[in-house]
Amino acid sequence: MTRLVAFVLLLVATLDARAQVWTPRDDWTRLFADAGVEGTLAVVDERDGTRHAHGGARARQRFVPASTFKIPHLLFALDAGIATDPGQTFRWDGVPRRFAHWNRDQTLAEAMRGSTVWVFQGFAKALGERRERRYLRRLGYGNRSIAGGIDRFWLDGGLAISAIEQIAFLRSLHRNALPFDDAHQRLVKDLILIETGPRHALHGKTGWMFESEAQLGWFVGWVDTPEGAVFFALNMDMPAGAADAPKREAIVRAALRSIGALPVE
Repeated sequence: MTRLVAFVLLLVATLDARAQVWTPRDDWTRLFADAGVEGTLAVVDERDGTRHAHGGARARQRFVPASTFKIPHLLFALDAGIATDPGQTFRWDGVPRRFAHWNRDQTLAEAMRGSTVWVFQGFAKALGERRERRYLRRLGYGNRSIAGGIDRFWLDGGLAISAIEQIAFLRSLHRNALPFDDAHQRLVKDLILIETGPRHALHGKTGWMFESEAQLGWFVGWVDTPEGAVFFALNMDMPAGAADAPKREAIVRAALRSIGALPVE
């Protein structure tokens, strides 16, 4: 697939997502209320073509992607040859950081699954502003901004994307339809696999903008089922900080169970 064709497919998917009707889910509103948080959850269910949302207006509003940007960012690094394979090792610089599991050498797989920020900041510095801008334009990702610093733009800087745009991006990744090598897309999908069961495989990535007064959380991804894929994107305010972090995945899992995309526990 040529990069032009892939870009056109991604653009069409994004415009299609914006144009479609999203069915409000009152039961999902209860999930947010019970968790004591404000946010949005958008779901595209390819099993039957339905689209569901809590917080429909917010689903179209752009927010900083935080660590959900590691999904496209790894594609950039792979394409540039900065990242190579899951076992590639990155040496810790000895500087203590927020989470204990960041404070050691990391393989690429560990950095992705542990959301190790300093590894991806190294990718950003190696890529530089010109290549970051070029890749963002190629992908059509959100507002394509790198304002705020080469190693901060996706964490608390100018880059922003909506929940609906996240889903459009993920649907293209799922089909290997992004303007990147198919092998690289398959590798990224492998590295965000969370769990598998007899009839499902859950892929996803969380994000957390924690170095700001108004903290924000994300959980985006999809569930593969025999009947088709179910894509989701949640973002929410996190006034309690770390105490709110588990709520991202808990809300999404409950919503997906309510439509039969995940097995009932």
